[in-house]
Amino acid sequence: MAQEDQFIPHLIVGDGMAALRFYQEVFGATAGHNMMAPDGKRLMHGEVVLDDRKFFVSDEFTAEEGGNCQTPQTLGGTSVRITLMTDDADGVFARAVARGARVLMPVQDMFWGARYGQFLDPWGHNWGINQQLKEQTAAETERAAQEFFTRE
Repeated sequence: MAQEDQFIPHLIVGDGMAALRFYQEVFGATAGHNMMAPDGKRLMHGEVVLDDRKFFVSDEFTAEEGGNCQTPQTLGGTSVRITLMTDDADGVFARAVARGARVLMPVQDMFWGARYGQFLDPWGHNWGINQQLKEQTAAETERAAQEFFTRE
């Protein structure tokens, strides 16, 4: 069976089943295939499906258990932001905050012609939420950026 090439983010969390529920509720996504670890308590593999695209979620496992990825809490932060392009930035953002996300940047109109904001989900992952309102040329975006960054 041929598959198209694609990137699939894989998020490591501290409570996989709760994270799956959060992502499904906030993003309006559906559940894919889930598999629990042999201990029956931790999520070994979970899938969230949005517009026929997946991202994976699993609990953290020690090196002795075959794990080699850690949660943002274990690491003391994250070096990654995942951006979701949506038609309802304010709605997605409000659902995330209502379910425990911490606001990093409120949703606002941005110089690139979008409504955009950032939140930290309850597992320490940084999300950018972007709703493109209008298409701009590179020159229009450059001018708008200069105005944005020179505001008092």
